[in-house]
This record gives sequence, structure tokens and C-alpha cells, in this order.
Amino acid sequence: MNGRFPSEYRQRIRKRLAFLYGEAQAEALTDHLLEKLAGFAPEPHPAPSSLWREHDLLLITYGDSIRKPDETPLRTLHRFLTAHLGDTVSSVHILPYFPYSSDDGFAVIDYLRVNPALGDWPEVEAIARDFRLMTDLVINHVSSRHAWFQNYLRDLDPGRDYFIEVDPDTDLSQVVRPRTTPLLTRFETVRGPRWVWTTFSPDQIDVNFQNPKVLFEYLDILLYYLGKGARLIRLDAIAYLWKKIGTPCIHLPETHEVVKLLRDVVEQAAPDTLLITETNVPHAENIRYFGQGDEAHVVYQFPLPPLVLHALYTGDAGYLNHWAANLEPPPPGCTFLNFLACHDGIGLRPLEGIVPSEEIDRLVAGMQELDGLVSWRATPDGGRAPYELNIAWFSAMQGTVKGRDGLAVERHRCAHAIMLALQGIAAFYILSLLGTENDREGVEQTGAPRAINRHKWDWNALQTRLADPHSPQARVFTELRRLAGMRRRQPAFHPDAPQQVLDLGPAVFAVRRQTQSQTLLALHNVTAQPRLIPLPGGQWHELLSGERVEAEIALPPYGVAWLAQA
Repeated sequence: MNGRFPSEYRQRIRKRLAFLYGEAQAEALTDHLLEKLAGFAPEPHPAPSSLWREHDLLLITYGDSIRKPDETPLRTLHRFLTAHLGDTVSSVHILPYFPYSSDDGFAVIDYLRVNPALGDWPEVEAIARDFRLMTDLVINHVSSRHAWFQNYLRDLDPGRDYFIEVDPDTDLSQVVRPRTTPLLTRFETVRGPRWVWTTFSPDQIDVNFQNPKVLFEYLDILLYYLGKGARLIRLDAIAYLWKKIGTPCIHLPETHEVVKLLRDVVEQAAPDTLLITETNVPHAENIRYFGQGDEAHVVYQFPLPPLVLHALYTGDAGYLNHWAANLEPPPPGCTFLNFLACHDGIGLRPLEGIVPSEEIDRLVAGMQELDGLVSWRATPDGGRAPYELNIAWFSAMQGTVKGRDGLAVERHRCAHAIMLALQGIAAFYILSLLGTENDREGVEQTGAPRAINRHKWDWNALQTRLADPHSPQARVFTELRRLAGMRRRQPAFHPDAPQQVLDLGPAVFAVRRQTQSQTLLALHNVTAQPRLIPLPGGQWHELLSGERVEAEIALPPYGVAWLAQA
């Protein structure tokens, strides 16, 4: 059976399934999985170095971040991408575009349908033909309105045994919580009241991966997405996947084994696919999802956003410099996803062990002064701690410890230049690319703090702003596209090219990137004062201005210089 698979591959799959579900089931489960993969034509496996290039830039967006009257949002998004970003980004992460009941898509009602308010599969597939498509596999939980959970309530299949029932008197104090909402939620079922596991909200019901039928449901979903053209798969909230009473229920060995199994599956079904883990946790925990190069291809660089924000808010890049200088490169065949903003807030847990708590508190207070909000998590002692900052990145750039000023565009540009200069794949959030400020009206309408950074642009209003060269939106959009375009042409910005962080003092973030064909020095002034930076010997070509310099270079407030050795 399944003779086309190498014996080594079969044994690897069997070993993983035996670890998860025991020897007694391993053989039958292995046969079942390989039968699913048999329909995928074998493809040559690309070399790890060919999975990404220096021109690879990702755009993060909702399907309806831009709306045009009398047109489906996905068609509008495709129109905007081709008109404005065809030479800027290579990949597009469309946040969950399925029918949902809450959390702006992350409480999925039906994994196999496109939300009709956005469009349908042909629009998704059209985008996937022009850009590398990233799709969320929301794997930890489903909507309370999903058919599986509705079946659970009625004691029907499939679903009756897909969820985690817990006696409410059980000691769950060891469980790590990302929210302050109750971990267990009571539901009335045909069998009477039951308490089920809900990590994120009462509308997001955790599925039970200790049941192999649940694993195979998600394997079917994954293969369906690959068939629709997705070539980047984001594993949402993966850290919380496997639950064991009496443990923290985060990063359990079984969770890592599931990620390894998913990696094995995509490498067989679509070898040019990248698996990306979303784990908003302290850095040492986050990078464990690389495994030994056999788990995620790509891991989010979660410390980067708050560290860059802290550097620009305080005018001191000390913590950013120290962290980046000590950052170990990922295993071969793996890389980081560097980003500043996304649909969620700016996570603060990744700062643990990097930035003192008093500095975190200072940053929290500063963002609140810039009209930002704070989301909290429950702590084991029954208290709460800040979990993330809810603020649009461009709003966060409006001021510093000294108050608001008129340098938001310059700070915004500097922040993104730092992100673009680092080793890894870079990602823009569409609202940051468009210089979008806080949407407090969205927060008032939804009651969700994260809505502050989920603004929906009207197509006509946006085109008017972009056509006005003096508008913040046009200034930001022009500058960031220019930075991106320059980055895409530099071999030294290849995601695998080594980096060396240089100590030029706390006012500057400096990184050297180097390949056999190019040496590049990226300098970023994180202060509101001009800086004169001495340069290593020889002549340098400043890429952004086209000037040739030697000995030293003057950086204006929040100035950026990308220097190639002449």
C-alpha cells in the first residue's frame, strides 16, 4: 500500500503518529494519511535556498481592508495589488477569509467556504496566480457556530468527540493564559450542561487533538488550501494546541510533533510551500518552533515590533542593539518573518527577559498617551499583566517621551527600514503601508481593542489621499515603496545573508549584511537629533540618495542610510 512513498518517509510519518496516538493505532493511521497524499503528484523538492529571495516581501491584509462600491472586496484587493504593489510585494497574507462569527475571522464557521461578503474561491485563486498566497489554518479552535460544535451539542457525528470537556472544579491553575476570559465555558447539550475548553473566548471552542479524527479533519483542510493555490500556511495560535491537565498546556511535545507532521505533509504534497508558526510568546519559546530545522520553515520575529517601538519612543536603541547582536541565526532551511504591525496588537510578552518590566510599563503608558489601548492577560497569581498594545503603528509614531511632534513620517520610515534591513523575510501590514492612524470609531462600534488597527479604507477616499503628495498616506506609501524597491535589488538583503549588528552607540541601529557579491551597511538614527556616523575605510555608495561617501555620513533626525561598498 502507498508504494510510491519512500520507506524512510513512511517510517517518519509512522513514528510521529505513534508518538501522538500510540503504537496500536500507528499503522492504520499511517496508511490513512498516505492514502490522502497519494492523490498529489510527486514534485521535485526545491533546495532550501530557493524557497525565498531578497525580493520576497509579504503584505498582510484583510480581504476587505479596501472597499469599492459595487465590487467584491477580494476583487478590489486584487485590483489594488496589481495597480500599486506589483513591483513591491511578492506574497500576500489574506487574513481568514472564511465565514466567521467573531474575532474578525478567527472564529471560523466553515473552513472550506469563502465568506460571501468578500467574494468566492475564484477571486482567491486569481490572487494566488499573481502573488504567493498565505492562508491561515486556524487550527486551535472553531466557532461555536461551526457544524462540528453544533453536532457536539446534539451528541452527533462528526463532532461529538471533537472537543475538550472538563469538570469546572478541576485545578487548572498551571495553564498559561493569553486572555483574562474564563478558560472553561458552560454550554447546554442534549446530555445536560457541559464545560468546554475555550482558550481565547467563549465563541472560540478549542478542538481536541488527542482524538486522531480531529487531526485528519485538519489535514483535509490543509490539503484543500494547497489545492486552491496557498503556498504559505500560517498555523494560528499553534502553541496552545495540545492540552494535558496538570501542565501549562502550551508548547507541549505533542504540539511540536504535530507541527513536524504538518511539515512532512506539505513537503510531500506541495514542496514549495512554507509553514509559518504564530506563537506570540517570549523569544526563547518562539524559536523552538524551528525544531532542528524540521518544524516551521518560518517563525514570526515577535520581539522586533516592541523593541523597535521602544527604541524610537525613547530615542535609545540599546535593548534593540543588544537583542539583535545576540540573535542566533535560524537553522538551515529556516528563516524569520520580520514585521512591525499586523492585525493584532504589538505583543509585550516577547520582551520578557529582554527589557526590564519598568521599561515595559513606561512604553505602555506612552502608547496610552498617544491614544493607544492595552489588552491584558491573566497571571497565575490571579492578577493581570499587559499582553499587547493596541495602537496603529503610524499613530505610535506620532511622538516620543518628549511628547508629540511633526516627525511621524520620518520615524515611521526609519522603523520600517530597520525591519527591512534584518535577516529574514519582511512583511508590511497594509494599514502601516498606507499611513493609517487609530480607528477609535471601530473600537466604539465593536468593543474590541484590536479594532483600533483594523480600519477599512474606502477605495475612492484612499485614491484621493494617495494622489495628494502632501497627505500623510501618500508620503508614507511613497517612502515605504521606495525602501522596499531598493531592498529587493540588493543581494546582501537575501533572507539567508549573514548579519552583524555594529555597536555605534544607543542613538543608532547599524547592521552589516554581506554576500560574496555585496557588502552592505544599513544605518538608522533612532533619535530626533542629527548624527554624524564614522564609516569603515573605503568608498561607499549610498543607495537611497545615489551619493558616494567616505569617512563619515550625516544622518538627519530618524535618517536612514543603506551603504554598499563601492
